[in-house]
Amino acid sequence: MHIQDDMGSEQWNRVKTRLRAELGDDVFTSWFARVDLEENTDGTVRLSVPTRFLKQWIQSHYRDRLMGLWQRECENVHRIELTVRGATRPRQPEMPMASSMPAPARPVVATAAPEQRPITLSEPNAVAAAQAATAALARAEADSSARDILQGAALDPKYTFETFVEGESNGLALAAAKQVAAGGAVTFNPLYLHASVGLGKTHLMQAVAAKARAAGRKVLYLTAEHFMYRFVAALKAQSALSFKETLRTIDLLLIDDMQFLHGKQVQQEFCHTLNALIDGARQVIVAADRAPSELDTLDDRVRSRLSGGLVVGIAEPDFSLRRNILSARVAGMRKSYPNFTVPDSVLDYVARHVVSSGRDLEGALNRLVAHNQLTNQPITQEMAEMTLRDLIRSSEPRRVKIEDIQRIVSKHYNVTKADLLSARRTRTIVRPRQIAMYLAKVMTPRSLPEIGRRFGNRDHTTVLHAVRKIEEMARADVALAQELELLKRMLDA
Repeated sequence: MHIQDDMGSEQWNRVKTRLRAELGDDVFTSWFARVDLEENTDGTVRLSVPTRFLKQWIQSHYRDRLMGLWQRECENVHRIELTVRGATRPRQPEMPMASSMPAPARPVVATAAPEQRPITLSEPNAVAAAQAATAALARAEADSSARDILQGAALDPKYTFETFVEGESNGLALAAAKQVAAGGAVTFNPLYLHASVGLGKTHLMQAVAAKARAAGRKVLYLTAEHFMYRFVAALKAQSALSFKETLRTIDLLLIDDMQFLHGKQVQQEFCHTLNALIDGARQVIVAADRAPSELDTLDDRVRSRLSGGLVVGIAEPDFSLRRNILSARVAGMRKSYPNFTVPDSVLDYVARHVVSSGRDLEGALNRLVAHNQLTNQPITQEMAEMTLRDLIRSSEPRRVKIEDIQRIVSKHYNVTKADLLSARRTRTIVRPRQIAMYLAKVMTPRSLPEIGRRFGNRDHTTVLHAVRKIEEMARADVALAQELELLKRMLDA
């Protein structure tokens, strides 16, 4: 239960707004979307997160930034505490994310076993004893984590090959997934699936995992966040070797949401594990929201290894596939609602106008079911138009991606994408790079820090300088202004 007041909520909302602006949407969603404000009293801000991994990551990487933003909202804040929601163990004293202001000194007591007296910091061996106790607890947790690692993330029983609707946009991905699930000789490794949100990557991954597991194979299905948490816990407990050996005994490794794999050491270990499994003829499947070459936050060796297998993209469904998805979902819903019917004209309307993903199609159908069951009104096109008006995307302009800009600019100026992301400072590279950054700022909703990361991990001030430079030059150079307009038309086409 959250006990913060309205003023605290407003302050937290402003802090989150600034975090999103500074870090970009992708990073903010990865690390702060599930952080909640619990309390802001007496100079202490208490935040809660759903997992220990998130707590550790935020403490390690965003401690100072959070403190600075909170102190801009409330000058008397000198301490930030992070807790894990739903923890069943007794709450231990949190490690404060303190400001530079010295905190009042207070005695620290490490709890001993029942038959022993407490150990205070006034005794010479107190610090060593406390550190030993903490290390022992961490090792016990890591050993327990290593024992149950093969359980992996939970599988959704709805995600099977039988419930996956095939079409032209996903046919190759489905065929590859079925071949991997069937076992036998490994013909392509790793299998890399990429697509936007809601197009079936996770469905296929979990369908493969379920079928392979049912056949008796050792299967590990993890999200990238789950992998990072397990590895960081093993490092802290000095049991990384046990973690690695456990990973390398499996037959099939599936890693979902690869775009969220961060950290140099974590990526290096993933690369080592990937190499060991592939060299040992064990199958690996990876899924992400874009192709390996476009995962700019990944180490070059990881990207190269992922690109060396079969890379399959899943495109947005065409009208025929969207219509078939809706028909399949209606048939499934009739098992729960025998009298549920949707006229063909309504299904055609939904398939024509809800075009982004299968997930949105399912959401649209769920709305129609709810409206029908709660009001007892038949489903008509008029009702569908009213119920789904916020999902309908009639004539929205095509969203330009940074990858599109890099591709078009590279081709136009006869340079490679690697040149744009490199540290090279020759004029033939610098000008196209600045133009690409300028176009990314004016044609996409991405923040300056996010654009900088997508251009070889550059600082946001570099992007800002490029944008101002190109704007200034375009005002004085008619030819450059016309060239920029040409590039914009090419991107909008």
